[in-house]
Amino acid sequence: MNDISFGRYLLLGALTMVLVGILTPIMRKIAISVGAVDAPNLERKLQKEPVPYLGGVAIAIGVVGASYAALLAEDFTMENFRLASFVLVPAIAISVMGLIDDLRGLQPWPRLIAQTLTGVIVAVILTLTDTMGIAFGNTFLNYAISIIWIVGVCNSINFFDNHDGGAAGTVAVISLFLFFIAFDRQQVLVSALAIVTAGATAGFLIWNRHPAKVYMGDAGALFLGIIISVLTIRLSPGIIPQEKSLAIPALLMATPILDTTVAVISRLHRGISPFQGGRDHLSHRLMRIGLSRKITAMTLWAMAAMYGGLALAVYTWPDTLGWQLIAFASIAWIAKLVFFLRIPSEG
Repeated sequence: MNDISFGRYLLLGALTMVLVGILTPIMRKIAISVGAVDAPNLERKLQKEPVPYLGGVAIAIGVVGASYAALLAEDFTMENFRLASFVLVPAIAISVMGLIDDLRGLQPWPRLIAQTLTGVIVAVILTLTDTMGIAFGNTFLNYAISIIWIVGVCNSINFFDNHDGGAAGTVAVISLFLFFIAFDRQQVLVSALAIVTAGATAGFLIWNRHPAKVYMGDAGALFLGIIISVLTIRLSPGIIPQEKSLAIPALLMATPILDTTVAVISRLHRGISPFQGGRDHLSHRLMRIGLSRKITAMTLWAMAAMYGGLALAVYTWPDTLGWQLIAFASIAWIAKLVFFLRIPSEG
């Protein structure tokens, strides 16, 4: 898989988009037939009619199928197969747990334990195979940061999936900017998986935009969480000093992290569990100040694009504008945190 042109990557993304666009309505019909639907039976549910789950299964099939097909078509070696599997197999495993949650319902703790175990396994693989994009001199530190990042991103994407098209569109934007940087760095595997993820989420978005005809469910959100967390760990921006390189994955994930931070702070302030669902996410707060569902989704995508653009700018001009851009992004993020926390959490 060497020296793949930009156009061929875009073709791979487009084909994945078409594949998931075709698979999603099929999974929707299966979800309806087995009763895997999200009924509007809780106060925090915004939909008026039951919406089928299992859209995430279409995303997972699309990403895994397109990734392995690309390996076979381009340059199949056991090394490439192994490196791709180190990302895809843990994502499939956590997606199966998410699927069980979608169909039967699981308590928060078993889910967190499964995510942590997956994080530990992936962190060990990344460290032993020396495939961390930004590694530290301390092995324990590599393990700790990798596990915290994987579990945090998984939960962040899962939390963020609370609005028609919100998570799918945002992950598509994040994946696209991730691809731009990885492509320029000639990280072939990261580039391929990033463009496949962008294509898959864009294909799913056709059916998930407002009014959503299908949801990705935990099967999709957790699958994407593993994919994005591992790809951002494996991304090697190659910027000196290392702190500037570390800022890039944080900038790419800034919007989902903001959503999780707002929800957790709000819930702790109100004396309720951070794992308890509620209408206190960014999407709910944007609608509370008068935005429509469509404009709310587009606002979330625009925020992700802004931070994706800042990550790309830091990568492009690290020496002349790096620290200034990081400072601007940090101040903007804190300002958004304050702005969203000032919007009522309920009502």
